[in-house]
Amino acid sequence: MAVDRLFPTEEGAELVSLVREIAQTELAPHAAADEAAGRFPRDSFGMLGEVGMLGLPYPEEYGGTGQPYEVYLQALEEVAAVWMTVGVGVSVHVMASYAMAEFGTAEQRATYLPEMVGGRLLGAYALSEAQAGSDISAMTMRAKHADHGYELNGAKAWTTHGSYADFYTTFARTGDDPREGVSCFHVPGNAPGLTFGSPEHKMGLNASPTTALYFDAVPIDDSRRIGDEGQGARIALSALDSGRLGIAACATGLAQAALDLAADYAKQREQFGQAIAEFQGLRFLLAEMAASVDSARATYLMAARKRDAGRPFSRDAAVAKLIASDAAMKVTTDAVQVLGGYGYTRDYPAERYMREAKVTQIFEGTNQIQRLVIARQLLKYPLK
Repeated sequence: MAVDRLFPTEEGAELVSLVREIAQTELAPHAAADEAAGRFPRDSFGMLGEVGMLGLPYPEEYGGTGQPYEVYLQALEEVAAVWMTVGVGVSVHVMASYAMAEFGTAEQRATYLPEMVGGRLLGAYALSEAQAGSDISAMTMRAKHADHGYELNGAKAWTTHGSYADFYTTFARTGDDPREGVSCFHVPGNAPGLTFGSPEHKMGLNASPTTALYFDAVPIDDSRRIGDEGQGARIALSALDSGRLGIAACATGLAQAALDLAADYAKQREQFGQAIAEFQGLRFLLAEMAASVDSARATYLMAARKRDAGRPFSRDAAVAKLIASDAAMKVTTDAVQVLGGYGYTRDYPAERYMREAKVTQIFEGTNQIQRLVIARQLLKYPLK
């Protein structure tokens, strides 16, 4: 069913309505088949870029639409409700563009951002390594000075859009200090010396490629370093705060899709002479599912509104990601239960929703990391 939403402007309402219509007509018909076949929907991102989806939260001067983050996230939720792979892909691309938009020079922004936010270039975020996920201080990939600027050596893991992206927002060590020794680079997807591992075989999001990246003396010009040397950890953590809101919105959209499926099925499925929706036990289950979805949406919107107001929102982003992803896991599992045996088959999307929900508790910082972030801010402990 359509979600009853509130927007700060009429323009925002119209944009989200447009995205919802496009998602329903252009994305929904392909989701099940492409997921089953593991086909990456590259053209979908170009289409969404043309209608402004990828540039919703970015300035108009660089081709964006300058919308508040609460508008962008609600549009993202509508995409994820139809096709989680595309929703997550949009979130990753917007996060990959964040470093350039917030920390790039005026010349860099003018050069790169229009094609990034317009969807002509697809981005990826290369932060994690095999032994350095949430622990940025354990990063080992190096960027050493060379005649042309820098030379990158090392490997990245778990990169969404790996081998398909046109640019990689990449973090590498330029010094030995655990936090002050990391820098950020804008790496083109066709850079010499950049190669890719085989796609990971995953539980869900099968149409979304996830690969390792290998950097063998990859040359990067000085003009492609984003921010100052040693500023990379700050850039990465700042981007992750916003990226966690993107995942929270995607998780909420996925949970909403599962709730809608379960409610529709419950009204149609008959047992003992009546629709199973007439049984109080099932009604209570659906009510709990609805409450979980509404709570998830409320938490990410609160965090987004703080972000839009220029207030600190790191803790709020962690809460939103934690609440929304846990809600997605619970609601999709309950949806399988409502559908019974059919929920366990691939005749219905419930089992796919459940498989896709799990990763929302893992990427952009596991939910255990979110609890650490929340507790540290609550108790005023410094990050180590």
